[in-house]
Amino acid sequence: MAVLQSLSDLGQQIAPAQADEAPRYEKKIDAQGRAYATGKRKDAVARVWIKPGSGEITVNQRPVTQYFARPVLRMIIQQPLQVANRLGQYDIVVTVAGGGLSGQAGAVRHGLSKALTHFEPDLRPPLKREGFLTRDSRVVERKKYGRKKARRSFQFSKR
Repeated sequence: MAVLQSLSDLGQQIAPAQADEAPRYEKKIDAQGRAYATGKRKDAVARVWIKPGSGEITVNQRPVTQYFARPVLRMIIQQPLQVANRLGQYDIVVTVAGGGLSGQAGAVRHGLSKALTHFEPDLRPPLKREGFLTRDSRVVERKKYGRKKARRSFQFSKR
């Protein structure tokens, strides 16, 4: 073992081994050939399973058009598939709970993006570029004592 004289010697010793290694992501599939991921947004948590198929999306045992009746919510869910250019190639089964419909749609989008990267690791860069793999950490601020809501005070009266 060589004795190191300076930090630059340490950098020369370590750098060649790490320079050619970029993080490699592997395919994560269960016994049924499905990829699984959990997505979160506000108070909603979505469990998402994807497998190759005809493009059928089921949310809580109901068709996506029935569960997410508003077109904007369905558009939010379709975004990762559009960016990855995989519309109609995967069957998606989702179990979502908590929060409202908007938060649930965001949670499904987050979970679907993660599941796509588990199934096809090469899709990670375009999905990450669009921000679909980042968990939106904004949640409702808690109510404080002495206040009407989180920040709203009670009405002030001088007399």
